Amino acid sequence: MATEPTTVISASSSPAYNDSGKDPVVFIDEAASNLADEEEQQVNFSDILFRKRKRPFDPNAIATKRSVFDDPVLAPHYWPKKDYENIHRLDPSARWTYREEQALVRKIDWKIMLLAAIVFSALNLDRFNLSQANTASFLVDLGLTTDDFNLGNSVFRLAFVCAELPSQLISKRLGPDRWIPTEICLWSIVSLSQFWLTNRMSFLVCRALLGVLQGGFIPDLILYLSYFYTKTELPIRLALFWMSSYLCSITASFLAFGILHLDGVAGKAGWRWLFLIEGGITLLVGVATFFNMPPSPTQTKTWFRPKGWFTEREEVIMVNRILRDDPTKGDMHNREGLSFRRLWTAICDYDLWPLYILGLTSGIPDGPPSTYLTLLLRDIGFDTFQTNLLTIPYQVLGIVTMFLITLLSEHVGERTFVAMLENLWTLPFLVALYALPSEPNQWVFFAIVTGLLSYPFVLPLQTGWCSRNAGGVSSRIVNASLYNMFTQASSVIGSQIYVASDAPRYKRGNRILIIICCVNLGILYPGTKAYYIWRNRQRDKIWHRMTVEERDHYLRTTKDVGNRRLDFRFAH
Repeated sequence: MATEPTTVISASSSPAYNDSGKDPVVFIDEAASNLADEEEQQVNFSDILFRKRKRPFDPNAIATKRSVFDDPVLAPHYWPKKDYENIHRLDPSARWTYREEQALVRKIDWKIMLLAAIVFSALNLDRFNLSQANTASFLVDLGLTTDDFNLGNSVFRLAFVCAELPSQLISKRLGPDRWIPTEICLWSIVSLSQFWLTNRMSFLVCRALLGVLQGGFIPDLILYLSYFYTKTELPIRLALFWMSSYLCSITASFLAFGILHLDGVAGKAGWRWLFLIEGGITLLVGVATFFNMPPSPTQTKTWFRPKGWFTEREEVIMVNRILRDDPTKGDMHNREGLSFRRLWTAICDYDLWPLYILGLTSGIPDGPPSTYLTLLLRDIGFDTFQTNLLTIPYQVLGIVTMFLITLLSEHVGERTFVAMLENLWTLPFLVALYALPSEPNQWVFFAIVTGLLSYPFVLPLQTGWCSRNAGGVSSRIVNASLYNMFTQASSVIGSQIYVASDAPRYKRGNRILIIICCVNLGILYPGTKAYYIWRNRQRDKIWHRMTVEERDHYLRTTKDVGNRRLDFRFAH
């Protein structure tokens, strides 16, 4: 945290630094009683859907949440660093109403979240168009086999995994507002260059380059969104974030249906035009992003936007609500790189290893059927254009199940058991797929695969879970990358389960997926919950034995950060 202040004054004033310029002088509002409890007015999907509130709602009531900044003893221990980019808008005496806050959050959704959804859709457009190309003559034209396709997927995933952490380090040094548009433009150029693929080697090189350039993009974007949203708002936005990917996939299916009809134009195959056109679209998105991604809530003014997006009052509300929700966001400024010591500390954080293991294994059971859906549908008897259209139903159903599981997560306030539902959904469909005869009815096969791939996608919930249990900003940056590296590694494993020798029904592969699914449900998820319960009880025993004076001394002198602090409790 920031250096300890030399004095703490109870007055309604703005924060400052002493004459030395090093130690913050904290001004605490004496009227700390006119604050709101977060739980009383938290609004979520279920509130909106069912139009319910726990108590009568006054839009003009004070919405400012109680925090450590209202306690003259605790505030100095949580004060942001002097070079934190939003420090000039931090004012513990600031108060605002629910009406102001809701209007501001809507504005942030339109300005920030909408852009995030668009650039995430650009990622998915270029990341998954290979499956659509497979519905055409892609493999035949390049002389590739299913095993070559597997190798290409593995090369992509491995490159993706290897680029995760370096990308995050670059993003933290340059700022995600600079690095994210750069990533989009670079991978778009590689993606559209697939128009000129000639053989197996050029295919593998492009897959490797795409993996390197796209690796780290998702954690980079999540880091950027955390600058604007609180911990209760971000998981909901992440769910919307991934819902937008389904909408993008539906749009891409229709787009591919049309573009693949260009087969033969200028003597080129339809799949070549698919890569060229979709790569060009995402390149335009990347260029536009350079001009629409401000560095932080207080840095939206620029030469082409002289008035900025937010008023001074809105900036004060944004900064104070974010820091009241999570004071550790003031630990680093948005152009500050990570030291090797911080990096190593985050990597060695064994309390997050159970979540990494879940990230590695939880996505494997539904991975191969998703990756090979277009090939499976072609093998069963559907033509190129039917296959592209038949990928739409599971994506529509996926939006519904993701929305429902988000509602459930909010309602029960549970992470472990809700996250288990993806594998619990997948298991019976995998058993049904395994039990099918060697030559099944094509529509029965389609129904089973569609049901399987309509699973409630829990990656947003587990990503938010990992971020929540990481603690400080530096830990979140590294741990978000590590978690995503493990989820991508699961795709590398999954790409080796359906092999050519097991085609076309992949009985052996489906049996392996069933076993992994059972291990997840019976051992790994319950084990993770038991571990975090045990860790919290350990810390409770130590913390509750300490006197008030001992706790204050600990907070003033401890070098523990993030989830290593004794006052931190793990979510489960």
